[in-house]
Amino acid sequence: MPCRDRRTEVEEFREQLIDASQQTLSMSGLETMSARFSLKKDPKTSQEWIQGKGGAGNTRGLVGRVQGIESCGRGCGCGVAEQNMASWQGVSLGDDRMLRQAGRQAVLVPRGGGAAAAAAARACERMSTLVRRGSASGHLRPATLRCVCSALVAPEPRAPGPPIAAKNAPLAQRSSSPWRRQSGSSSSSSAFSFSTLTATKKAAAAAAAAAKERVRGLLTVEELKRLVEEDEIETVVVGLTDCYGRLVGKRFTASFFLESAVEDGTHGCSYLLATDMDMEPVPGYRFAGWEQGYGDIHLVPDMRSLRIASWLEKTAFVLCDVVDDESRALAPHAPRSILKKQIAEAHSLGDLVPMAASELEYYLYQQNFEEAKEKNYAGLKPVGWHREDYHILQGSREEFFHGPARRHLQASGVPVENSKGEFGIGQHELNVKYAEVLEMADRHVVYKQCLKELADQLGVAITFMAKPHFDQPGSSSHLHLSLWKDGKNAFHGDKKLGSISCSDEFRWFLGGWMKHTPELMVFYAPNVNSYKRFIAGSWAPTQLVWSRDNRTAPFRLIGSGKSLRIECRLPGADCNPYLAFAAALASGLDGIRHKIEPPAAFEGDVYKAKNLQQVPRSLGEAVALFQKSAFAKAMLGDDVHHHYAHFFETEHLAHLQTVTDWERNRYFEQI
Repeated sequence: MPCRDRRTEVEEFREQLIDASQQTLSMSGLETMSARFSLKKDPKTSQEWIQGKGGAGNTRGLVGRVQGIESCGRGCGCGVAEQNMASWQGVSLGDDRMLRQAGRQAVLVPRGGGAAAAAAARACERMSTLVRRGSASGHLRPATLRCVCSALVAPEPRAPGPPIAAKNAPLAQRSSSPWRRQSGSSSSSSAFSFSTLTATKKAAAAAAAAAKERVRGLLTVEELKRLVEEDEIETVVVGLTDCYGRLVGKRFTASFFLESAVEDGTHGCSYLLATDMDMEPVPGYRFAGWEQGYGDIHLVPDMRSLRIASWLEKTAFVLCDVVDDESRALAPHAPRSILKKQIAEAHSLGDLVPMAASELEYYLYQQNFEEAKEKNYAGLKPVGWHREDYHILQGSREEFFHGPARRHLQASGVPVENSKGEFGIGQHELNVKYAEVLEMADRHVVYKQCLKELADQLGVAITFMAKPHFDQPGSSSHLHLSLWKDGKNAFHGDKKLGSISCSDEFRWFLGGWMKHTPELMVFYAPNVNSYKRFIAGSWAPTQLVWSRDNRTAPFRLIGSGKSLRIECRLPGADCNPYLAFAAALASGLDGIRHKIEPPAAFEGDVYKAKNLQQVPRSLGEAVALFQKSAFAKAMLGDDVHHHYAHFFETEHLAHLQTVTDWERNRYFEQI
């Protein structure tokens, strides 16, 4: 295969892609591919890359072919030194300053230098083929190294597949300032010929159609099998949330997962739904205990939740339902089961489909988790030093974390809308796209796990505590809910509620949600710390009212027409999303059944208002309301109600039975 002019090849590829589908590659990326290429050397991996100047193109998962100048390692006389593949698999195009302008169009060159590599390329007519898979996480990795010396041509393009996770290498090199990357990259110019990425019209069209129909990063079982066969997936994390909303589970070899767990599921100890925060078994549960021997619970993967976990090396992830071994019915105590029950209630009430979103906030710190633990989580230094809210400059300083976070979530079946600074120092918010409520709750727990593990990898700490600092705003998880029927928002209508045009169902749903909030408050604010958010002037609600687009109200009505929805600002970032969404749905659906009218709209500053119903002020108060709630018992059933009453009471008692440093400092000498 004689080498050709590189600009000619780039222009040909540009024409192919424009003809195939303009949706497959952004026009900015197409423009930059025609620009001059130069060699750049990455200081971390000592690899040289061909870098395209300018903006970022995105192949959106389309499989292309790159004919590199790399030896296939099969002794076929390619004439190019063999490359150590493992040394570059983890390099991220999106996370090194030097490569950020590459437009994700890069080709690896052999170890040893630009001139030697270019000479070898010009001399060699037999080159190996590398498969480049575009990935929203910004990673480049070899999916295949295949000798094509005898054919002298690239193989036929394969069908587009899902994004492939890259090796989990550190995404940034930090200097003495923990959140800054090193940027001292050397560069040199060199001529270099390479054949273009090839993409057929059929493959591009298929990729564009698939992108519309499916969320990127979600997998079918067949796709998982293919990735396992190609050695792209080695591990499957099988998880469920405990009562706190924490992910627990097992790691399977991918081959054994396909052989066994896909059909039969797996088992775990029943104590997973009956422990405290320290994983200590707690007596007093009917569901599990020493008296019952802490037997097994059956965990059945919900394959609709199967996804790439791009922040982990060669890993997929799936969430499980807890199922009774004998009846095969959902175990009613599991948080995911509780939400599924309310989804079924919505369907039975008139084929209603709950659509939802959650807005998670969190604080990010310069110390890592181990350092934070050694300091008893006190005196930690946040990544910022002034108010973060909508602040672009401060946000840019923290892109070492949020850039990879957005990419990894996007590549792992969690579509991202945006990220931004929040009002607290070091506080942030990353928002994902709304979905059906079960999928949204799944995204919520995957999101939290991804960000925690990413923080661990990057040597920083993140917390989803509701109120980590009393002098800073708390971190919330505002819930957005609407009901849809036949593809239309059932909240939209021509009835009047204050200044809002809405349906009767909207009005009654709001009335029921507000009525039952105090007795279900434990599901929105489940921990002792949760109640320290509810302070006047802190952006957190304090009194139970609703208002039109008013951030001082716990029930904020926003949108219009098909976007009309209710935002509940009560839940903290520490809530279990399955339980919080289930509580909201159960309350609102009860409002529709019984045509519960909401109170009159509130206008003005809720913080200054008098004689309004207060939100519960402590976990103890909320637990007492939950324990005596007939509605909560009807919603959950007697056994499940007892289970969660005991769970929340145990957490409350753990706090009451602890003597704090504050108490000793205040009373030890002075009393």
